[in-house]
Amino acid sequence: MTTSTLPSAVPQRTRRRPSGATLKRRSAPYLFVLPFVVIFLAFSVYPLIFTARLSFTNWRGSGAAEWVGWGNYAYLLTSEAFWSSLGNSAVLWLLIVPVQMVLSVIVAVLLNSAKLRMRGLYRVAFIVPFVTPLVAVAQIWVVLFDQQYGAINAFLSLFGLPDIGWLTTSAWAKPTLALLFLWKTTGFIVIILLSGLQSIDQSMYEAAELDGASKLRQLWSITVPLLRRTIMFAVVLQTLAVFQMFAEPFVVTQGGPYNSTTTAGYYLYNHITRGDLGTGAANSFLLVILVMVLSLFFVRMLRAKD
Repeated sequence: MTTSTLPSAVPQRTRRRPSGATLKRRSAPYLFVLPFVVIFLAFSVYPLIFTARLSFTNWRGSGAAEWVGWGNYAYLLTSEAFWSSLGNSAVLWLLIVPVQMVLSVIVAVLLNSAKLRMRGLYRVAFIVPFVTPLVAVAQIWVVLFDQQYGAINAFLSLFGLPDIGWLTTSAWAKPTLALLFLWKTTGFIVIILLSGLQSIDQSMYEAAELDGASKLRQLWSITVPLLRRTIMFAVVLQTLAVFQMFAEPFVVTQGGPYNSTTTAGYYLYNHITRGDLGTGAANSFLLVILVMVLSLFFVRMLRAKD
């Protein structure tokens, strides 16, 4: 006859309250990231929410804000001046980005050559325009391209050529601004492409040389395909920069002549100077949407090729 025994009760652990040292250790990561979170909320999230709400009002910087709904967006989307500013930015994009990408790839390949002496000096020389204050560069551009006293027209006169209104004619104002933008930012794009070039395995070039491929063939068949992601990243960066362009037309042409250099960024500034903050906020959101669509388009192109 067997006797059954009841299972002995398992002693339950009493939950101890965490000590002060444990609490400090657990809360340390949150304390480290707290300054960033506070700054991000104060200077990024709150202004974004405030601007989004402001875009549906006609607030002019003081007094009560009257709710106008989609009125600001409807006004901009039916405004000829708004679409003209986008068209000016699109033309500048066509004058700048394709030329800059081709030029930057060529310069980056030359600076990456092991046979080039004083490569460090040349790299510094190319980055100097980018770190030079933009307003100072724009003022120099005004002096150089002045129709009556500019050095460019003085040089052209040596060959018997007439003076050109670089900054006073619609035909030449955009190319002059594009040239300023190219001179100012190409060095930065070159540095970005140089970082991509240095990640390419050199054995691929050695194998191509053994197969008899010329330098031009190596550039087209090896360098450009392997730099495709870096180039697309640079295109997105410059697209953002071109559609936000403000200081160049503000200092050099003041949006003229005849609003031919009123870029999307400069048109947004005009709303702010007139105190029309509601329309300006709506304008900024439309620019954000436009640039986001363009960026997604470029990324989609990159994935399609992959």
